[in-house]
This record gives sequence, C-alpha cells and structure tokens, in this order.
Amino acid sequence: MTASEIEAIVGGHHGDSFRVLGPHSLGKKGRWEVRAFLPQAESAAVVCGEQHCPMSKRHNAGFFVAFLNGPVRRYSLVVRLWDGREIELEDPYRFPPQLSDLDLHLLGEGTLYESYNTFGAHLVCSEGVPGVRFAVWAPNAENVTVAGEFNDWDIRRHPMRRRNGGVWELFLPQLGEATAYKYNIRSRLAGYQQLKADPYAFYCEIPPKSASLVWNTDKYQWNDAAWMEARAATDWLRAPIAIYEVHLESWLRGPHGQALSYRELAVKLVGYVKQMGYTHIELLPIMEHPFSGSWGYQIIAYYAPTARFGTPDDFKFFVDACHEAGIGVIVDWVPAHFPKDAHGLAFFDGTALYEHADPRKGEHREWGTLVFNFGRNEVRAFLISNALFWLKEYHIDGLRVDAVASMLYLDYSRKAGEWIPNQYGGNENLEAIDFLRRFNELAHAVPGAFTVAEESTAFPGVSKPVYLNGLGFTMKWNMGWMHDMLDYFSKDPVYRKFVHNHITFGLLYAFQENFVLPISHDEVVHGKGSLLNKMPGDEWRQFANARAFLAYMWGHPGKKLLFMGQEIGQREEWNHNVGIRWELLEFDYHRKLQNLVRELNRIYRENPALHQVDFHHTGFEWVDFHDADHSVIAFLRRAENPEDFLLFCCNFTPVARHGYEFGVPEEGFYEEILNTDSELFGGSNVGNGGLVSSVPVPKHDRKHSIAVTLPPLAVVAFRKR
Repeated sequence: MTASEIEAIVGGHHGDSFRVLGPHSLGKKGRWEVRAFLPQAESAAVVCGEQHCPMSKRHNAGFFVAFLNGPVRRYSLVVRLWDGREIELEDPYRFPPQLSDLDLHLLGEGTLYESYNTFGAHLVCSEGVPGVRFAVWAPNAENVTVAGEFNDWDIRRHPMRRRNGGVWELFLPQLGEATAYKYNIRSRLAGYQQLKADPYAFYCEIPPKSASLVWNTDKYQWNDAAWMEARAATDWLRAPIAIYEVHLESWLRGPHGQALSYRELAVKLVGYVKQMGYTHIELLPIMEHPFSGSWGYQIIAYYAPTARFGTPDDFKFFVDACHEAGIGVIVDWVPAHFPKDAHGLAFFDGTALYEHADPRKGEHREWGTLVFNFGRNEVRAFLISNALFWLKEYHIDGLRVDAVASMLYLDYSRKAGEWIPNQYGGNENLEAIDFLRRFNELAHAVPGAFTVAEESTAFPGVSKPVYLNGLGFTMKWNMGWMHDMLDYFSKDPVYRKFVHNHITFGLLYAFQENFVLPISHDEVVHGKGSLLNKMPGDEWRQFANARAFLAYMWGHPGKKLLFMGQEIGQREEWNHNVGIRWELLEFDYHRKLQNLVRELNRIYRENPALHQVDFHHTGFEWVDFHDADHSVIAFLRRAENPEDFLLFCCNFTPVARHGYEFGVPEEGFYEEILNTDSELFGGSNVGNGGLVSSVPVPKHDRKHSIAVTLPPLAVVAFRKR
C-alpha cells in the first residue's frame, strides 16, 4: 500500500478498493493488518475476539490502520464519532465476493434472464451477518461507490468491488429495508461523474425525489393460486378479453384531489371493473417515472412500481385483488426508449451504455428520448429480465409492448440522412427484431402469460409464432380498424354512404393477425376529442352513434379495449391531472351508456360466438354489406360449433327501417338479445318486441330470412332459440 493509493481511497477515485481496504496478511507468520476509511470517525479500534486493537490514523481524512497478531479472522470496528458517540460496525471490506462467476458470464453473453436476482439491492446474509448486497453494471467506470443516508451521502466512503464484465458489487452489513441509496459513477473518460439511481431498483422515492430504496420483494404472501392455475390452462385466443385501459393517477381522485393508493384502488377500481364485466385491466406504465406528464412512458426504474400510490407490496395487493375478483392485469411495457434524466440510464457510466452513441440510432428526437441498444447483450438481458420480472414476481398476466413500430424500423420518424441502414442496406432494425422474438419466446414460457403489440404498420407476422418467422406476440392492436371506424363515425350519416368501404375494408385483413380492437388513451387526447365528441349531431345523435359504434366494436372479430371515461360518455378529453367526470352519471344519457357497456360485456362473455373464433374467417360471415346508400350491414359471428351463431344488424343512419329483410342460416325463432336503441340504454325504444320468426323466403343466398325493424343509429343482435 502506497501513499498514492491512500490518497486515491480518501479522494474517492481508487479503482480497486478491496486491494487496499479490509484485512490483509502481511506475509509474516502470525501478523495481519486491517485498513479502513472512516471519515466520520475521531478514532477507531479493531475488536477481534478478546483482542481490542486501537487503529492509527494514517491520513487526516480518516484512513485508519491496525496491526494484529494471529491468523486473519472475523472482526468488527469500534468507531468513536466526532459527537462523542461510540458505535460498533461490521467492516464491508472483510466479506468475500458476492456474485458467482457463472452469473457474470451469463450476463456477458446476454442470457442471464433473471438478472434481477443478481443485480440491484438485495437483503441477504453473508457469513451470518444480515445486510444488503449491491450490484451494478458500469464497465467504463473508474470507480463506483454506494451513497445513501447510511453514510451521509458521502460518495467516497463505500467504494465497490470490480468484477469481470464491468460489474461492481458490495455487501454493506447492517442495512435494512427502505434504505435510500444511489450509485456514484466516476467514469474513466472525460472526468464524468454522476449520482445514478439503481437500474434494478425495486422501489424508489416519490418523485421529484429520485433515490432508490432497498426493498424485499419476496415477503408478500399471494392469495391467487386458483387464478394462476386457471390462467395456465387458458387459451387466451379463444377466451373473452374485454380490456378496461386505466391511468391510475386520474381514474378517480380522493376528496382533496389526491390520487388513490394501490390498496384503495384494489377496492374501488377492482369493484368497478368487476361490476362492469370487463375481463382485464390494462394499466398505463406503472414503473417509476419522474414526470407525471409522460403518463408513465418515460421510465427511470424499470423494476419498481411507482411509489406515488404505495409500496411494491401494495401493488402486489392490488394485483392479488384483481385476480381474486377474476380480473386479469395487463401492464404497458416500454422497451423502445427511455428518458434523458441525469440520474437515469442515460450516459450511465460516462458512455452510451444502454443507448447507441450515434444519435441516428440512439435518439428519438420527436419524443426527446433515447433508444436502447438492442444489439448489446447486457442490455438485452436487462430488458428481457424486466419483462419476466413483472410476469413472475408480480403475477402480471400480459404485457402490452409500447411503440413496437419505432423499434422495428431504423427510419421511424426520421428524415433522409437521419438514420443508418442495417448491414443489408434496409430500414429494418434487425437487432430489435431478434430481441422481440426472444422476448416473446421467454414470455410465453411463463404459464398463461400473453403479449400484445402496439404496432401501427403492416410489418408481417407480428402475432405469428417465432418458429413461423413471426415476431411471436400473442396479439396486436388493430390500428387500421380503429382509424377507419373513427373516421367513418365522425361523418354525418348523410355522407357515410361515400365511405362505406371503411366498414368492409377491415375484414380483408382481419384474420392476418390476432387483433385487439383498441379505443385507447391515444385517441382521446391532444385535440382528438373524446369518443362521444367525435360523433356528429345533437346530443341524442351523439349518444346513439356512440352506442352503435361500441356495439359494432363488440360484435366485430377481435378482442376489445376501451379507455376509461369513454364508457360513461365523458365529453372532455382525458386530462392526466384530473379524475374522470363521474358526476356525469347523474344524467340519464351518461348512466345509460354505461349500462350498455356493462350489457355488451355480459353478452360478449356469455356467448362463445363472440370470442371463440376471433382470428379465423370461420368465425365471421357477411350477410349483406351492399346497402351503402342506407348505411346498413349485417353479419354472423360463429363459435367453434358453427351451429352456435349470432346475427348482427347495423343501421348507421338516423332513419328507422321497418321490414328490412336479412337471410338467416336456419329457420326458427330469433331472439333479440341486444338493441342499442332500447330505452334502457338511452334510445327511442324502436325494436322488434324481443323476437322475430323466419320465413322460407330466400335472401342473401340463404333459404330463410327474417324481416326486422332497424332502429335509428343502432345495432340489433339476434340469437336463434
């Protein structure tokens, strides 16, 4: 040990602190020394069994040394603080390496798919001493230290041990849960130094505070064994999926305008969703994010549920409550990009570590965010582990992957000269494609878990298996259907005959992918208007149009997604700073629209024809789509048993049509199971009296037909008795 090494330790820039600190044999039989950096100490001593050896101060900044006789053995430090108090400490630098060489090797090759068990802050015991094991990946760091409340945020006092592959680790004894900490990264390049939050933090301080918090993720006792067992046996492509998309912070506010906690939401939100008959809740990203205005899509701590609403255990309680109520939980996951906040992943070790160095590959200028380097093994392990973490540790049922199109294309939202072609000269991001395929393979290995892509292009095979050269997602959002139908319904009915193809075009590709029909948060913000306000006409017509749209959506092939507030006809656009206008339910139109959505969910869940064959043409059959002048269509939905079918008849004009004939597959009585013009849903009560009978009059290439009354701006559905 040289004087320059002592200076490096007290200055906080020694790159191999374990070579200096801790116990060291002197090479002479029966002699060893203990070295400690204790800037908080006035004096210190080593206690080793019965031996009490005062330490001498070798540097005024607090570098102490003690010499002991006998073999190196367990010891502790007795420290006298400057305020006169005396405390006994375990020396972090007497403990052996904590991470296995195998884990480090797997990280380097990108196959450490449960890296959250290795990295981050873990409550463990080492040599019988309880404490916290810290581990972080920073290959270009000269020195990494742990700073926190326990060392007065002194970035010099606890330097970490460097391991292979650029991994740094340290066991700090006597630390407990909820300890706040950060890593101080001192780069070997350009003098860069920054306090960073833990990329693997399991809990964080409530923003705008930004420290990571130690948390034991294993202590929660789950009560959803029955749900998890049933989930593993469920074929979600054949099951009903009606998703209620929710932004937790603005779904419902407390009496003083405050956001509800996870445990409050476990009662109020879960109760509401169950009452409404939805099968799943989809949460906008709940990972910790510094800026609420990002809605959670600019994530700092990928492994931590946001502390705005409670602890990680509180969030598990929320998921548990959903499962006990028979409701699945989908979480939005954002592996496409991350924000530039100084305490986050950006420029983590003084280099572009998680992102690309070249902004033509590493930056989304439109969003002001950075793009993950999917070709880097450690980054792939970080992201894939994160997906599995939520599926396994939090029992999340599905992951909806945000902004997939931005991952697939190198020229996404970029002008000529602002992007770099791939090795073959194309615009496909081959590394991201490989990443998504591997992610989906491993996610589907979790029993009953599924994945959904928000993908807005015609990229082929998004929801096809990887072994068929697809991306491997379970399902994909049908953005084309959504745009066409919202455009169609925004037209005054007198002009709809000119865009009749908007209805029929979607069925040309409806079975090329496993589609979810989304009316998401993105469609009710930024000047687009709420679902109700997209509809033309006076108040009655707007609500009638909204009812007809939702009924057509629920009858159309594909799983369903509706953003919160649209089910009650909220007129204002969604505002993340305020709650939904629940007081609107005092008015008939709004309350009865909500009744319709509840009834649609009931019919959808109870009729296999509406969900068993969503992704094959045998589940859908046109009856008639030729009457563009009157904006009338009719179609059949069939279950796996083709004799189990429903007939949907739609009139998208405000003119009631009596005696309108449709061909039917079989003779018999047809029960009217849905009429969106019912007074129960706010309509004018024009209908068919609940039942119609077929006659042996050929129509629409079928031997029998029924004559029905089509209410204005309405959908009616029939089931054969």
